[in-house]
Formats: sequence, C-alpha cells, structure tokens
Amino acid sequence: MKILTQKMMWIGLVLVLIVLTVFGVAMMGSVLGSKPKELPVALVILDRPADLSTGGTISFGEMIREKLVSDPAMPFVWHIVDSEETAREGLDKREYYGVIVIPADLSSGLLSLATPSPIHPNVKIIANEGMNSQASLVVRQTMRQAMQMISEELLQLLLEQIGQQTEQIPVDSATALMTPVTVQEDVVHPPGVNNASGNAPGLLTQIMWIGSLVTGIVLFLASQKAVAAGSRRWTVSALQAIVGLATVGIASGFTVWMALSWYGMELANARETWFFLWLAGSAFFLLQSSLLNWIGFPAMPLLVLLMFFSMPLLNMAPEFLSQTTRDWIYSWTPLRFTAEGLREVMYFGGLDAVGSNAFVLWGVAVGFLVLLLASGFKAGRTTDAPPTSVTGD
Repeated sequence: MKILTQKMMWIGLVLVLIVLTVFGVAMMGSVLGSKPKELPVALVILDRPADLSTGGTISFGEMIREKLVSDPAMPFVWHIVDSEETAREGLDKREYYGVIVIPADLSSGLLSLATPSPIHPNVKIIANEGMNSQASLVVRQTMRQAMQMISEELLQLLLEQIGQQTEQIPVDSATALMTPVTVQEDVVHPPGVNNASGNAPGLLTQIMWIGSLVTGIVLFLASQKAVAAGSRRWTVSALQAIVGLATVGIASGFTVWMALSWYGMELANARETWFFLWLAGSAFFLLQSSLLNWIGFPAMPLLVLLMFFSMPLLNMAPEFLSQTTRDWIYSWTPLRFTAEGLREVMYFGGLDAVGSNAFVLWGVAVGFLVLLLASGFKAGRTTDAPPTSVTGD
C-alpha cells in the first residue's frame, strides 16, 4: 500500500483530471447543446392576388409571408427575394442555406380547389446541402413543418370562403381540399458519394493537419542534427521550408488519391481539391515549423490543443455555435478556413468558387514562411559564430 503514499501518484491523478477537463472542454464544450439560430434563408413570393366571387381580392402568398417572417420560433433570418433565379444565385454564392418559393398561382389555385377543375399549387423548398448538411437538414425539416401548419390554416380559410357561397361541398372538392398545397423539395450542391454526408472537407482538413505536423517534427529534428553537424542555420531553415513544402505536396496528393481509390470518395474536381489541400497543408506546415523552430517542443501542446479545439467546429455551421465560440475560436483557427475552402472547391465548382478562405491561407503561409526563415538568422547569431580563443599575456 505504499503506492498510496507516493506524491507522484496523486500528482498524476490531478494531471489526468486536468487533461480530461481541458480536452473535454475542447471536444464537447463548444458543440454539445448547440442550437441553430439566425440561419440565412431566402423567401420568394411570386403569388398574385386572386379575385373572389363575392367581390374583392385575396392574396394567400402575403398571408404566408407574414406567418413565416413573424414566427419567432423559426431559427431563420429571412431574405425577401424577387425571383427564384436570384435566390438560386444566392445559393451558388453560399448566401443562403435554403429557399422557399411561393408560386404565382397560389391564390388562384387554392380558390380553384372548390371548382370542378382544381389546381394544387406547388411550393418549392430548396436546400443548399453543400453549404452545410446539418443546416440544410434543419432548413428542410423546419420549412416542411411550417408548410404543414400553414396548409391547415389555409384549409380553414378556404372552408370559410366556400361556406359563404354554399353549404354543401362536392366529394371531389372535399378530397382536393385535404391537401391544398403540395410541397416539392429540392437539393442543390449535394455532396458526392462517400463524402461522409458532406463532412469530407472536415475529415480531409484533420488528416492534412496531422500529416503536416508529422512532417514538421521530422524536419525539425533533422535540421537540429544538421546544425549540430556544422551546417549554417539559415541554410538549414531554407532547406527545411523547401523540403517541407514538397513533402506536403506529395502528402496532399496521396491523401486525395487514397480518398478516391481506397474509399470511393466522389470528387468532382479531384485535381483542384489536391491544389487547395496542398495550399492548406503548406500553411499548416509553415505555421507548425515556425513555432517549433522558435520555441522548440514546448510548441507541441499548443499545436495539439489548437487541433482539438478546432476539430468539433469544422463540420458545424457557425449559426449553431455560441457567440463565445465563434469569437474566440471559430473566427481565427486556420483549420476552419481550410474546411470551408475545401467545401467551396468540392461542392461549388472548384477553385473558381474559392473566396476569402484561400487568401487567408495564403496570408498564413507567407507570414509563417518569413518567420521560419527568420528563425535561422536569429539562432545563427549565437551558435554559428566562429569560436574565439582567449590567451593570457
């Protein structure tokens, strides 16, 4: 039982609890209990008012707009758009997670349900699945439920309108009134086959971060041995950057090939995915190597914590995160810019669709390349100087 009297055992227990707490906060604290809020969606109202037999007009489309926009329970920020084409352009530009289109014949079609020639209006729900699978699922489910409730309210309004004209409703008209509106669901920018339900960009980002980190550690150790053997530090730092970038290029190409050939991941733009993954891996490698060159292996806990704090956020829409997580982690982590950039390349048309995420990664790569090269000059001032002899008179 002497083991219980050893300080190391109790210190180790405290360290275990600290590690579990830190990594628990990193992996669970920012995502558990997350709820969608203020998801940007577009609303297209094409409906034209219809004439009533009793005189006047009615616009069911305007009623639907008021119901949707004024409902505080819906986690959406509504953007009123003039046409379906404009809304689809917004989907292509990753401005909306979804669109609901109210057709031009909504009012006239609903009034026709009590006639011998009923016309069921067709409401479209379009989900932007490539932007984020989780958010697009919420959009589809919420809009579907909203349209079911609205259909019930429309049925009551129609019955009131028909009741003012007749006390009896034909069987055919009653059957048509049971489903006053049909809902058509569509998906744009869908992830391909074996894309982890749209989470492949996050997976590739994590793999590239780990691969770049291994590359950085190996070259850091090799550079230390080279300097110890007499090589100049600034030359070693330059070669470290060149060899590392080449290695990352090979590693990113192998990762894409592995995803395609081993796991059957469908990539519409495999070559462009490789190029962007190379850029991301280069930014990762230069960041990691700069920290290792400047502060040594004490940088490893920082790099590991950065990875674990970033991993849960890569496949989540920012609207699901708390404001604290968005401000303190999501807004600056380089892994997020990589995952979003890969999503643009893989699901929105290749490198032509890449926006600010690529510029951020270029900035990270160039900035840390300068720091990596500067680390050679800083270290060289003390260790590369020729030895001097001291002689007494």
